[in-house]
Amino acid sequence: MEKLDALDKNILNIISHNARIPFRDVAEVCGVSRAAIHQRVQKLIEMNVIVGSGYHLNPIELGFNTCTYIGVKLERGSMYKDVVPEFEKIPEVVECNFTTGPYTMLIKMYARDNEHFMEILNGQIQEIPGVVSTETLITLRQSIKREIPVL
Repeated sequence: MEKLDALDKNILNIISHNARIPFRDVAEVCGVSRAAIHQRVQKLIEMNVIVGSGYHLNPIELGFNTCTYIGVKLERGSMYKDVVPEFEKIPEVVECNFTTGPYTMLIKMYARDNEHFMEILNGQIQEIPGVVSTETLITLRQSIKREIPVL
């Protein structure tokens, strides 16, 4: 991987806080041309440093008032590759991680309310072959959400 220079890092810090900022404004802050910003961003995409773009949706405004993290224990860790496609079928599951520690997997999901959450947990997640047990943490408030710092 190519090393990131100071300009790359500056660009990443700016656009990670506001992906909709015009390249013109980024160029002004960085003291370079708009074309230079465009070229650098394209290079960062090709290097796989920037892996997506889009809008962040507000789950609460869309009617999803319950956010949960679910620790999932599988019969065997090797079942992970078979279980992931089952989680992909549940649209409310927004993250799925293979982990160390007490759980084989940690998933994050949103539900309209606690009853909706229970329907998904009991009717879908716990019915997936290989799932032995689950433990749920309900989020009361998200206090920090940010991108990793570019140092």
